[in-house]
Amino acid sequence: MKFDAFDIGQKVETKSFKVTKEDIMRFAREYDPQYMHLDEEKAKQGRFNGIIASGIHTLGISFKLWVEHGTYGDDVIAGTGMNHIQFKKPVYPDDELHTIVEVMHKKQVSKETGIITVLLTTYNDKGEKVFKGELSALMKR
Repeated sequence: MKFDAFDIGQKVETKSFKVTKEDIMRFAREYDPQYMHLDEEKAKQGRFNGIIASGIHTLGISFKLWVEHGTYGDDVIAGTGMNHIQFKKPVYPDDELHTIVEVMHKKQVSKETGIITVLLTTYNDKGEKVFKGELSALMKR
């Protein structure tokens, strides 16, 4: 979708994605090798009572769901920034996540491009907010 087709306040809801323990541990081994993502016994003794997904993993899933929705399509040029990233609640194995995306800001950059800023808000299958963050992207006009 081209820059000019986006409207401030426009919202879309993505499909859902089920997070598995294997997904959490695979991501953590590669990118965030901390005990609360990898060591089940130690994690059970911690504040979360078990393995949880890395916040960066949750951000990645949220972005994946948005991209797979297809709204950006081939009109996206590049990401330009992230702001106000918040990990609101832990994501556990077997949580099913979906993201609501709201267009927050538009800024024309040139005759050919503009920047869209969207707010991603991700929820688990219990309706609890687990992630919130703003992402900006340079788009074709």
